[in-house]
Amino acid sequence: MITLEQLLASRDARAQRQQDLLAAWPDHTLICLTVQFPGPVKRSASSLVVGGAGLAALLDTFGSVVRHTQVRDLETGYEAYLLVPLPAVLVKKTCCHIEDTHPLGRLMDIDVLAAGGHLLDRSSVGLEPRRCLLCDQPARYCMRAHTHTTAELLCKIEQMVADFA
Repeated sequence: MITLEQLLASRDARAQRQQDLLAAWPDHTLICLTVQFPGPVKRSASSLVVGGAGLAALLDTFGSVVRHTQVRDLETGYEAYLLVPLPAVLVKKTCCHIEDTHPLGRLMDIDVLAAGGHLLDRSSVGLEPRRCLLCDQPARYCMRAHTHTTAELLCKIEQMVADFA
């Protein structure tokens, strides 16, 4: 289990790592994969399955042009970073397709940062916000309103991972 302070520190460290990678590879687009699990446990057998599946999907898609890859298996969650010499908008559209079509894609957060550090969101490529795992509401709405319990979400996640494996 991790604390809120650990979670916040990991986000700061991830943001710094992203900036460092973009500085080292200034003409590249950065892909950052994290696993989205609710609650205080961010590293588990299931989260590693999701992270591995996400990395495999990204490498299957971009493998021939990936210039640099880093994977971090942390108590605060799985992280993977890939640098590609492709336009950020194209990369974001492709990553959203993975999130939307992969059996575990809903459990993946694939951020895309353009050279210079600009984060692209789904709306920047003409896509709707992601939907909740359990209902048809926008995921952000359910997260903020605490519409579903952590136990309900984790039950759904475990079923998704079991179905995938």
